[in-house]
Amino acid sequence: MSVREWQGLTIPASGEFALDVTHTRVGFVAKHMMVTKVRGNFAEFEGKVTIAENPLDSAVEVTLKAASIHTGVNDRDNHLRSDDFLSADKFPDITFRSTAVQNFSGDEFTLVGDLTVRDVTKQVALKAEFGGAATNPWGQEIFGFSAETEIDREVFGLTWNQALETGGVLVSKKIKIEIEGEAVRQA
Repeated sequence: MSVREWQGLTIPASGEFALDVTHTRVGFVAKHMMVTKVRGNFAEFEGKVTIAENPLDSAVEVTLKAASIHTGVNDRDNHLRSDDFLSADKFPDITFRSTAVQNFSGDEFTLVGDLTVRDVTKQVALKAEFGGAATNPWGQEIFGFSAETEIDREVFGLTWNQALETGGVLVSKKIKIEIEGEAVRQA
């Protein structure tokens, strides 16, 4: 296994890794009617992680298929795919491209990058955690990670909402993004 020690961690040697879609979840949480949380995920995505010789120079690129949004309720999923929200027919891809790794401490760090939704690009910072490196039973080198952030959906043009008679709105402006991932060495 190609690993190295870096600041007290055993991390992968430099190289290219692909997200393992069967062991990665890209999810989100929104408040519904100001009282409960609705969770969902994107079923179709691909991603590449480039581990640099200097780990702080590493990079991540991810593309989510907007039409693959899934919350477990077909009517809600179709509404989220519509022009009221993701406009998946016009903007089929949601992308993230990292620009910096910052604030590294232990196994935690901040991954800064550009998130593009509906052709609107904004910088976001994900609180990330390195989960470790290993070799799976098929001899492939892997590493795991977690990441999360919170975004204001309205800055990406996702402004549809409905006022409630009791005050508040149907869908929260703030959306929490949660990622649990595994990546497999490609080169």
